[in-house]
Amino acid sequence: MTTIPILDYIKKIVNGENVEEFTTFQIYPTAISKTLGFHIINIALGEAKVSIRADTEIHGNQQGTIHGGLLCELADAAIGTAHSTLMNEGESFTSIELKINFFRPTWKDTLTAHAKPIQSGKTITVYLCEITNTEGKLVAAVTSTIMTLRGDKAKGR
Repeated sequence: MTTIPILDYIKKIVNGENVEEFTTFQIYPTAISKTLGFHIINIALGEAKVSIRADTEIHGNQQGTIHGGLLCELADAAIGTAHSTLMNEGESFTSIELKINFFRPTWKDTLTAHAKPIQSGKTITVYLCEITNTEGKLVAAVTSTIMTLRGDKAKGR
């Protein structure tokens, strides 16, 4: 098995290539992404787009719309995927803050979360993630602060 950088690994996934002969130091696709049906549709250094085919029959709340928690998880997945492309072996990261604004309800639709940094530092990076529907309308906007962990702080994460 050949170890490759995480960005190269995810690019292979996005391009539909077989990754069985490759490995990287992070886990992709993640268990939560497989469970919820997320798909990475675009990846670049520090940036990611993740989508889901949302359906109120599976992801609905008591009002009959898509649950806000699903939108939070979609944004968190896009932000985490974007930030993972900046990691070197032996480094990890954690979210230290996430804020979401909901702009419109959604029902059965493909939602896309586009995450990119708005401020990058050696340890702290702040991301903006916009979630849009198939019409390109803004469903929610998320900001999140991510802390990069190194050395002993990254072990076991």
